[in-house]
Amino acid sequence: MRFRHLISIEDLSRDDILHILRKAERFEDVARGLKKLKVLEGKILANLFFEPSTRTRMSFETAMKRLGGEVINMTAQEASSIAKGETLADTVRVISKYVDVIVIRHPLEGSARFASEHSEVPVINAGDGAGQHPTQTLLDLYTIMKECGRIEGLKIALMGDLKYSRTVHSLIKALNMFNNEIYLISPEGLRLPEEFLEEVKAEEVNLNDVIEEIDVLYVTRIQKERFPDEEEYRKVAGSYRITAKTLERAKDNLIVMHPLPRVDEIDVDVDKTKHAKYFDQAFYGVPVRMAILHEVLI
Repeated sequence: MRFRHLISIEDLSRDDILHILRKAERFEDVARGLKKLKVLEGKILANLFFEPSTRTRMSFETAMKRLGGEVINMTAQEASSIAKGETLADTVRVISKYVDVIVIRHPLEGSARFASEHSEVPVINAGDGAGQHPTQTLLDLYTIMKECGRIEGLKIALMGDLKYSRTVHSLIKALNMFNNEIYLISPEGLRLPEEFLEEVKAEEVNLNDVIEEIDVLYVTRIQKERFPDEEEYRKVAGSYRITAKTLERAKDNLIVMHPLPRVDEIDVDVDKTKHAKYFDQAFYGVPVRMAILHEVLI
């Protein structure tokens, strides 16, 4: 086992990432239901989700079940002892005695790391506020590898809410490990925090200036739930939108990615283009999370 917990993409080395992506490829037929495996039979995963989720929670559940394991879910705080005032530490201490691995999503940055310090079993971060989302990063890298043929030496534009997007905060660190050229495109109030610019090489640009040369356009929604002030959200809401026309000057092999859910930042007319890969990206979460679960449990 190369790691016990997966809290941040920085918990993984470059070789660790490549190891997980190669393992995910071996699981892809199982993820599609074309083969059966029972390697996690007798193992139980607990999904502790304190924020809404569709793809992350259900893909972890699918991954575990495809490998023969079982899943228990806690998604409604009002139906748990949290509503009675139980602390996160106590919840994790108890749940870790029932299961073999915990997947946690929580609105507070640092909560997944905190949970790992109180757990007897591996903890996987499924998103901690505006912090990190390492399993999303791994499936994003897997998508790029599958659709572009490599994850190194590409021109990649990250567009949208770069300030609050935990997917971007994890992904940009990983892309930097693989010597990619990174472009940043965002509204004035949603630029990437300075702390990240100090760590990675990236250039702020306008989409029109790079659309003809980029290999990947990674779009994120404006995350209303992260804004401390609704008035600030209203100032930037709807400030960018990708349409099929936007992509007319793009390279034939440009791929458009999005961690989903989308609101209005990618028009549905993009779905019919050869560039749209966000639904494939959502599927790739299954083999990647299978690889991660296998890594921490076997």
